[in-house]
Amino acid sequence: MLSDMGGITGVILLLSLVCLIKANNSPTITTFVYNVCEDLKIGDLAFNIEATDDEGDPLNYELSGSNAPYFDVNAATGAVTVKIPLDRESMNVMPLRVTVSDGSSAISGDLNIILMDANDNRPIFAEASYDIPVPENTAVGSSLFKVSANDADTGAAGVVTYSIKVVTPSNGDGFFTIVSTTGEVKLNRELNYNTLGTFYRLQITATDGGGGCSKTPTSLSSNIFSIITVVDVPDLDPQFLGTPYTGSVLEHEDVGHSVLQVSAFDPDTGVSDVMIYTIEESKDSGLFDISSSTGIISVKGEIDREVVGDTVTLTVKATETNNNIDGVKASTTTTFDISIQDINDHIPEFYNCAETCVVASQFTGEVLEHSLGSISFDMTVRDLDRNSRTQLILEGVDKDVFSVEPSFTTVDTVVQLLVRQTEKLDYEKVQQMILNVVAVDEENTASRSTATVTINIRDANDNSPTFPEDSYKLSVPEHSLANTVLETITAEDPDTMDEGKITYRLLPENILQYFDVEANTGKIYVKSSVLLDRELRSLYTATLQALDSEGKPGTTVLEITLTDINDKTPVMNRESYLEFVEEGKDVQVKIEATDGDEPDTVNSKIEYFMNPSTYSSSFTIDRDTGILSNSKVLDREALDPELNGRILLTVVATDQGDPQLSSSVPVTISVEDVNDNQPKFKSPSYKFSVKEGQKGALVGSVYAEDLDQSSNFNRISFRIIDGGFGSFIVQSSPDTEGYRGDISVDPDIELDYESSRKRFSLKVEALDLGNEKDEVVVEVNVVDVNDERPEFDPIVPLNVKENTTITEPVGKFTAQDKDGNHSLVYELESVSCRCNGSWDTCRFFTLNPAGEVRLNPDYVLDFEVCDQALVEAQVVDKYTEKGENNSATLGQMVINIEDINDNAPEFIYSDTVYVVVAETASTGTSVARVTASDRDSGSNREIDFEVTLVQFENNKNETSDRKLLFEAVTTQQQDTFIGIIQSTESLDMTVQGRYVVTVRATDKGGLYTDTVLKIFNIDENFKVELEFGISEVEVQNKLFQITRALERATDAFVKIVAIRSEIVSESRNIEKTVIVAYFVYSNGVPLSTSDVDKGLADPEHFEELKALGLNTITEVTETEDPGDPVKFVLLGIVGGLALVMIVLTTSLLCTRRNYRRKLKAAEAMKSTVNADNQKGGPVVPGTNKYTMEGANPVLNLHYETAISLDLDEESSDVDKVSLNSLDNSDFINIDSGSVSMKEKKGGDDSSEDGEAFDALAQLGKNKSANKSDVGFINPVFDTTDL
Repeated sequence: MLSDMGGITGVILLLSLVCLIKANNSPTITTFVYNVCEDLKIGDLAFNIEATDDEGDPLNYELSGSNAPYFDVNAATGAVTVKIPLDRESMNVMPLRVTVSDGSSAISGDLNIILMDANDNRPIFAEASYDIPVPENTAVGSSLFKVSANDADTGAAGVVTYSIKVVTPSNGDGFFTIVSTTGEVKLNRELNYNTLGTFYRLQITATDGGGGCSKTPTSLSSNIFSIITVVDVPDLDPQFLGTPYTGSVLEHEDVGHSVLQVSAFDPDTGVSDVMIYTIEESKDSGLFDISSSTGIISVKGEIDREVVGDTVTLTVKATETNNNIDGVKASTTTTFDISIQDINDHIPEFYNCAETCVVASQFTGEVLEHSLGSISFDMTVRDLDRNSRTQLILEGVDKDVFSVEPSFTTVDTVVQLLVRQTEKLDYEKVQQMILNVVAVDEENTASRSTATVTINIRDANDNSPTFPEDSYKLSVPEHSLANTVLETITAEDPDTMDEGKITYRLLPENILQYFDVEANTGKIYVKSSVLLDRELRSLYTATLQALDSEGKPGTTVLEITLTDINDKTPVMNRESYLEFVEEGKDVQVKIEATDGDEPDTVNSKIEYFMNPSTYSSSFTIDRDTGILSNSKVLDREALDPELNGRILLTVVATDQGDPQLSSSVPVTISVEDVNDNQPKFKSPSYKFSVKEGQKGALVGSVYAEDLDQSSNFNRISFRIIDGGFGSFIVQSSPDTEGYRGDISVDPDIELDYESSRKRFSLKVEALDLGNEKDEVVVEVNVVDVNDERPEFDPIVPLNVKENTTITEPVGKFTAQDKDGNHSLVYELESVSCRCNGSWDTCRFFTLNPAGEVRLNPDYVLDFEVCDQALVEAQVVDKYTEKGENNSATLGQMVINIEDINDNAPEFIYSDTVYVVVAETASTGTSVARVTASDRDSGSNREIDFEVTLVQFENNKNETSDRKLLFEAVTTQQQDTFIGIIQSTESLDMTVQGRYVVTVRATDKGGLYTDTVLKIFNIDENFKVELEFGISEVEVQNKLFQITRALERATDAFVKIVAIRSEIVSESRNIEKTVIVAYFVYSNGVPLSTSDVDKGLADPEHFEELKALGLNTITEVTETEDPGDPVKFVLLGIVGGLALVMIVLTTSLLCTRRNYRRKLKAAEAMKSTVNADNQKGGPVVPGTNKYTMEGANPVLNLHYETAISLDLDEESSDVDKVSLNSLDNSDFINIDSGSVSMKEKKGGDDSSEDGEAFDALAQLGKNKSANKSDVGFINPVFDTTDL
């Protein structure tokens, strides 16, 4: 009884403790979304977990989930730091589970870590290189090629610009440009294969827009090289080598003698065409010939140097054999001289070369008296022989007065005489001398010629011109016309050579703007009429100079006076005059002007006149005072309406000088209107007709006019004052002349021809704003009408292909009208389309008035969006006079939209993570799958898959191309096509990274779409084995639920590679199943066994997996190299001896402890309540000893709260936590915050058993609070053992 009270007391204390624990409030997580920069370094603070606790208890923080390995958390402060580098491009949002505990309770929450972009990705070019050939004649500005680079960053950091950094060779700078935004490379300067370069290497740089998050913003760039090969084209003319050419040949040389050879080449080195040589031009034809192939020039005919000259000029042409880029044969020419070598076979001769050189013997020259120097008389001495030497000598009476120059010559030389005795050259004594010049060939003195030279002596000028008077006084009226002659004054010179050769000019230079003199006659005349203004300057002084033929001067002084004329015009005091007056009243205006001429003279006296005009007769002006007044009554209506009441007059002011000068001024008289006229109808009566049944129809118009010109007085309104019977209305509006009154049927009234009123007599009144009025009678006759409605013809459905752009009509509405006189117009009512199975309004078609249905050019038909259209139209008879003018029913046209192959296949997104592990690395193994669909129909939607590119990206993000290690096998499931990606050979599992596989989906029409798969290469060390306590068949049946539960628990993709069955105990028929799997995050990071264990330990997921049969997680050990056998044999012997010692010691201890348990069990057996309830059962669990009691007698022992199950301090831990030490147990760690002892209950388990086990667990916690608690699941332990 006392022991029972003790048990009750323990239970009550236990419940009280639980209540106190539960009374504590859990912590609260306040923030669930954090922004973190992806470029944080390892160890940098990412964020602080924000949580609160109502009791203010210290909080403990813990991270879990698939992304937990990326971060470290300070358990005490909640500060989260980066553990593994972050990458926004792999995962922009990172789910992260956090658990916050205050020591007695905990709360978990899912955080979303939003990774903010940092500029950590360089632009990647789409191609490895861009090498192209470019013809050298490519036009400047042409597009050569286009580069493209992608940047995985976002925002400005993802915007790529292009530039050309380096051009090799350096002389290629500026030849190429690139569009910074598109990457298009263009030719900027002309290429030249031969002179500039045969190739260029461009270093093209792609630079992103820059950016940063936690670091200083930076820009990243990538380079690529492009080799541009310049292709030579035949665009250059040939060139001669060794120019200029020279050659020589003796005169009279034999025909065929070689003179020289020319040679040309094609500068287009990539073409190098063969040359053809010809002589294009020769100074003397027929002398030389040229070989067309070798270019050798030889003598062709007789050569006489004295005939052809010392040289013969040849122009030789070299022509390419083939056409150039312009379609013609390119050529070039060179011109050179061939020297003709001379022999001495001619005598020296004299030539007269005044105009052309001719042989002469008589020459004439002249010399100025008393002058020194040479005398030229156009004599040239010439010996046609090239290498001759000629001597010149003088003969005659006067030979000593002169000497000949030169005395010797070897070439054609001009012969001159030099004066030696000037005193004998006196014109007054002798006027002529005669000499003989003799030319002697020095090589052959008998070879000579003689010429006679006559020298005429000229007189010298030694006098200056003189005027008869030293000064002259002249006068001229101001503003005289230009060229008016003032006087003619001449000078004289006694020299005979100056007769008639004296010239004149005025000095100083500034007088020439007013006056000038004729150079040859001495006439003094006016230069400028405008500048001669007496009021500004009245007197001018000048010097007249005379010059003889040698410029010797003579002068005289001129005084010129200006006389006055009338040259000032009267000036009006105002630019214009404006005066207002009402019609019927008088007006008076004073006009004033002034004259700048001298007062009180006729030149300044002013009289006023009025120029004749349309209305000038109605006004007069006083000619002396300038007062303007009206002479007639002013009537506004008498004026032209276009003038708006304004009369324009012109008043002229004239002086009395000679000639008379005048000026004018405009004068405007504005006549203001008054209401002095009444409205008047333009016709004495009006007669109209109107059709019946037309509400608001226009009957006709009446017209009236008020002669007043202003709108204030001539505006007219109309009204019907009698005879309308409320059936008509009239509206006023301005007309060309006056106003119009539109009479129409009242919109609420419908005239009826069949009624008694078929004719109306209306009295219409016209009234102005001054209540002046007029009346007129209007007769209106009612006319009968007709009223048939048009009807549509039926239309069969039409077919139109999608994406068509035809401009012709696709269909046409037609209708019939029973009326003989009709005009049908078609109007679009609606266009509806069947899109995705439902009808809605669309605008794919239009309708013109002729009923033609056409495609709307602003829209494109798309079968995948809409497959049928319905066009509804209305037809209207424009000539219908009564009733409805449209059809009673709408016309309908059904248009079927036909499909064409215009859609490329579309891949269906999947978040599946694809991995390659050791088990799937063999040939033909399926490693991934893609799904795609095509929006087209029929055969156009059939898809085939293929692998087009395989690359491998290692853990350093370095990418390399691989051969096609994978292939795609196409299958179909309903409307979806599936591509199974299989390996084509065994994969290398030693490399770390991921395969980047490009898969292409192509439809039957050739349209395709590419997608990129990342297949992660996972090391075998990350293999995890999960043990389930159910059969393999049950595991296979629950495999889907197991996989999903594992993925939810770990937030990772689960790759199951094997399922095997293991027999635990054949005697008890106990079977367990092991699942071998890999756990991989979406970014390819695999989970180790400990990571998986941590995820599965969450109570929420553990209970679900336990229900599916999960027992334990077994860590797979990697088989190691056996190493040295001898070493391991020695270690084995030592280990064996140690094991024997441990077994012996353990056996001794276990025997002692087993004995103690049995003694306690026997004592417990004595304390049972009665013998009637005893049943067969083991005395001690794990033994074959039985008692008559059905429950574990240990539970009835007396125990204190300080001990557990009455075991003393010498008892082992196994004795404290297990009552069955002989059965196989599986251990699973549970949350350290609580202790639970789990049992696999049988069908007859009682609630008391559960409470007892809970109590035992609580006591065990009190006993060993500082030790980790464990729970046990024993599949062979039941209440019978207890």
